[in-house]
Amino acid sequence: MFSPYYAWARRRHGDAGAPADAHCALNLSLYRRPPGHTRFERLWAMTERSAAQLHRGADHLQIGRSRLAWSASGALHIDVDEWTAPWPRRLLGHVRLQPQQLPGRAFALDAAGRHCWQPIAPRARVELGFDAPHLRWAGDAYLDANHGMRPLARDFDSWQWSRSALPGQRSRVLYDVQCSDGSERALALHIDADGAIEAQEPPPRSALPATAWGLARGCRAVQPPELLATLESGPFYCRSLLRDAADGSVSVHESLSLRRFAQPWVQAMLPFRMPRWTRSA
Repeated sequence: MFSPYYAWARRRHGDAGAPADAHCALNLSLYRRPPGHTRFERLWAMTERSAAQLHRGADHLQIGRSRLAWSASGALHIDVDEWTAPWPRRLLGHVRLQPQQLPGRAFALDAAGRHCWQPIAPRARVELGFDAPHLRWAGDAYLDANHGMRPLARDFDSWQWSRSALPGQRSRVLYDVQCSDGSERALALHIDADGAIEAQEPPPRSALPATAWGLARGCRAVQPPELLATLESGPFYCRSLLRDAADGSVSVHESLSLRRFAQPWVQAMLPFRMPRWTRSA
């Protein structure tokens, strides 16, 4: 959904002349904080592929040489074969994600219901094994999905999102959306260990420090949280780690500015991080 090539194709040919399956990619971000260090090492890949490199079915999705598939045990297996950009480095490994909850409920992000978000597995276990780089890890995981009927930039100005893992296999998800028509929508969900979802009154807004790109960050919290780390920082997107001041839980937080994304200078920069590869895998 953040493909500059897809945006250019829509401008040139219209939505009907720019099929989404001609602009697909596996996005992978790996973070590692070496012992004794305060900053994270980052590896990031998002190489766009053509429709000829896309193969999919009810239980699998293959993009280039990378593949996602559901097993009979209900686990999601992800085989990764990618290269980082702009400095090429191999990413080769396997991820196994075992969902622990499957609420199976989607939420509309806009009044017209054109865009939806679904917490597929708010709590899961993940095992990761990579040969390039050499990396082994197991721990807590989360799986969700967004889907919509038209480009995000047409209906949203920005959003803030966070997910916290709570004791007792519980989760908290906060969504704060600013729509392009001036309206706002907020979701505050508490998800129990059995997958039951309880909608709660959203906490008040709390400001966070802006990024080095000048991107505004904010969250929903009773007390201002602690900013632990900035994992990704770009002209229109930021991913952070926050610690809740009330209960000490750590959350992954995302800030997205679709107004920034639509700017010509941002679109011109994106191919350096998101190359397009149309040759057969």
